[in-house]
Amino acid sequence: MSSMRSYGDPCGVARGLDVIGERWALLVVRDLLLGPKRFNDLHAGLPGVSPNVLAQRLRELAEHGVVQRRDLPPPARVRLYELTDRGRALEPLLLHLGRWGSQAPTTPDGSLGIDSILLSIKAAFDPARTAEQGSVYELHIDSDTYCIEITDDSLNISRETAHQPPEATLTTDLDTLRAICEHQITLAAALDAGSLHLDGVEHAKQRLTGLLLAPFTPSPHPTDAPRP
Repeated sequence: MSSMRSYGDPCGVARGLDVIGERWALLVVRDLLLGPKRFNDLHAGLPGVSPNVLAQRLRELAEHGVVQRRDLPPPARVRLYELTDRGRALEPLLLHLGRWGSQAPTTPDGSLGIDSILLSIKAAFDPARTAEQGSVYELHIDSDTYCIEITDDSLNISRETAHQPPEATLTTDLDTLRAICEHQITLAAALDAGSLHLDGVEHAKQRLTGLLLAPFTPSPHPTDAPRP
């Protein structure tokens, strides 16, 4: 078993922190919310953590039933880490924490990862302002594919191909997407340069880009732009 220290407090908050209160633990959960990852992919998304610390956090989270390991059979021979049902139950907490944290007066140096960008989109989704129920979109970011689906007044994002033909598809690389989100270039400029491609009917392409840009659009109310 791990050497995690306990607060020794029966309060639910303290007991929760006994599980996810160690440094990097919640960020590991964040980066698994959209789907399973290999160890190296997790490490690449958390450049500030050492391999040894990451391995320790994964062991601790597995001991507490938050993360589980899954080995794909031959010929893949790939070991994946994924959230359990208990781990996925942390998603609302992380989205709320992202909204709360985005109100901090200063922004640390560093770049937004793809998981943070996509979870920001999910945190910013407002079902009262959309009539897109049943819409399915697909994102191709570098070598990864993500499905965006809007059903029952909720927006779901998963690291997988869509289960039905998407209404619109966006293809780009993480550097370009990050530059657009950080207002270093415009969507139109990326399209003109060929570093971003959009496919689908026009109204669906507009809805997809509107979803992507919503958390990063300047607003007179800074708290309207949550960034997990």
